[in-house]
Amino acid sequence: MRWGMPWPGADLAQRCEQAGAVAFCAGEFADTSAYVTAAEMARSTTTARTGPGIAYAFARSPFVHASSVRHLNRIAPGRVFLGLGAGTARMNRDWFGVDSSHPARRMAELVSCIRGFLQAENDQKIVFDGDFYSLNTHIRAPVMGPIDVPILLGAFNVHMIRSAGSVADGVLGHPLFTDRWWTDVVDPQLAIGAARQGRDPAELKRWGWITTVIDNEDPQRAVQDAKRQIAFELTVRTYDSLVDLHGWQDEVAAIRAEFAKGNARELGKHVSDDMLWAMAVCGDTAQAREMLAARRRLPDIGFFSPPGFLVSPRRRQRYGEQVIQAFAENGEVLT
Repeated sequence: MRWGMPWPGADLAQRCEQAGAVAFCAGEFADTSAYVTAAEMARSTTTARTGPGIAYAFARSPFVHASSVRHLNRIAPGRVFLGLGAGTARMNRDWFGVDSSHPARRMAELVSCIRGFLQAENDQKIVFDGDFYSLNTHIRAPVMGPIDVPILLGAFNVHMIRSAGSVADGVLGHPLFTDRWWTDVVDPQLAIGAARQGRDPAELKRWGWITTVIDNEDPQRAVQDAKRQIAFELTVRTYDSLVDLHGWQDEVAAIRAEFAKGNARELGKHVSDDMLWAMAVCGDTAQAREMLAARRRLPDIGFFSPPGFLVSPRRRQRYGEQVIQAFAENGEVLT
């Protein structure tokens, strides 16, 4: 597995590149734009791939996604990727004020439209007529020309994974993805999607986030922060199919009951060791390496992600520094 990180800032990113990091990604929220962060990444790195990972797909038009990607590609030519995520129905409705019905089909059309803009020759008309998007544009300016930018989907449910197999260049997996989820769900569904378009599923990219919390001075605190992060993510019912696959229903019910009481700091106590070893890399350096070696289905590029839930920016920065120390020997993490 080659490794990268969610954007750790320019200073730490330079050390990451020197240590062998091959990619950085940028998420977003109410106070953070994936594209603005991606521009910072592009200007502050020299060799690593950089890109949104993920940007909220339906909050922007195909044109805005494509023009942003073209802009980034001028800053870091050949190093840009685009990761898109649907977001939840509530977020799209209440935060973005957009329709997100039929998200897998809508995403497939969005990707096709973005590709239309990214692959257009100069003075080429771009036409698309779908159920959710319609384009009929002729950009009469020498600003186009095809560029090769991989598009990955933050896909979890089977329909979105199939869409990734059909129209995208691969998936950018959630930190909760386990070996079993990659093997039993992601790979088969990518193959189904790829078969629909006569594509080879082996050529699709399989990147993913890995919750990574290393502290050689206080490894137990690192473990507790990892457990809290996992528990917080499992309060979302979107991931129930993964929970059911592993038989973790009782643990997750206890997590959600604790969360409903407002006991956020107590969530982690309901995360079992089985759950922890399946979804995280944590503790001191020795244990982190052991946990990574125990995994049998790592992504092609794994983004070592320090937790954000109830973790201060200072401590998160420290966790990022520990990642570099733990995995600096090789650009590829050998397991």
